[in-house]
Amino acid sequence: MTISKRLFSLRLVAVLWIGLTVCLAAAAPAHADSIAVQRASLQADGTGWSLDARFDFELNSSLEDAVNRGVPLYFTTDFELTRPRWYWIDEQPVSVSQTWRLSFQPLTREYRVSSGGLQLGFSSLAEALAIIKHVTSWHVIEHAQVRAGETYTASVRMALDTALMPKPFQVDAVNNRDWSLASDWKRFTFTVAEHAR
Repeated sequence: MTISKRLFSLRLVAVLWIGLTVCLAAAAPAHADSIAVQRASLQADGTGWSLDARFDFELNSSLEDAVNRGVPLYFTTDFELTRPRWYWIDEQPVSVSQTWRLSFQPLTREYRVSSGGLQLGFSSLAEALAIIKHVTSWHVIEHAQVRAGETYTASVRMALDTALMPKPFQVDAVNNRDWSLASDWKRFTFTVAEHAR
């Protein structure tokens, strides 16, 4: 084989290898330190609109170990509704948050997910996380907060809220990437129907 053919073969292999690497990277799931917003939508619920959203993430070994040692984790979902105005700053009629607390009870070997007065128990971490990953029927918009016929931008995100954790863990979380778990904002348009009241 001549030198030019050998160089051509090596270049071809290199190009194919780079192409394969790019394809695998594109197909890979979200990074271990990020939350992916798979989908989000608003549904009328009689007095306004409720948010349904699905998130995808996994706890890294540090977070899973912390939960199993009795350290509660807090996952906060933020929802905002804005409307651009050419003459002034954007109008923001809605900005709300909802936090889920994930904990483990060693005596009962039970994972608990709680928010407000609601508390649910699960035998496995996967079952508990499934509740946190699926936000359903969360009432976020009142009829009086929006105008019929107007189009708004709805935004949703989720993050591990280290500010709600016990103080020693807050300090550790600032300098430890293992405690960083968040999504980017997922944005979609929302047009209020003319007949909405």
